[in-house]
Amino acid sequence: MKLANAVGVVTLLALSLLQTGCGFKLRGEQNFAFDSIAVAAAQNGPVAQELRRVLGNRLREATPVAGPASPQVTLDVISEQREKTVVGVNAAGQVREFQLRIRVTFRLRSAEGKELIADNEILQQRDISFNESASLAKEAEEGLLYRDMQNDIVQQVLRRLAAASVVR
Repeated sequence: MKLANAVGVVTLLALSLLQTGCGFKLRGEQNFAFDSIAVAAAQNGPVAQELRRVLGNRLREATPVAGPASPQVTLDVISEQREKTVVGVNAAGQVREFQLRIRVTFRLRSAEGKELIADNEILQQRDISFNESASLAKEAEEGLLYRDMQNDIVQQVLRRLAAASVVR
């Protein structure tokens, strides 16, 4: 019994050493080069709303006149599109598979109007099978897939914002 516990402890220790040796670490909070940001969206879609929620206390209202309350940078969400296309049908012509896509275009600019991140597009896509007899369940699954893609896009935008440098 003691030998089995010792082997377990040694194995656990070896695995943790291997994991730290490979450079693995949990993703922490993003460090941005700016203290305040405004999110301007042509259409107030779910990705823009989620970005506002995630940016939280850094978020400011876009003001036309520069002042102490004006944001250092503005994230323009130029477009946000959801698409659903048929990618598979059976012999009878009935739909068997869809492809879901979210396409978001954005840019980042300073308070002076200088472009920090040029127009950038992020595309996420997922395939979903379809069955008429389980249409309600498939509709719920579609909603979950869209939400998952939306969260992935928000995380990608945050990583790009963290990589951007603000010239003061």
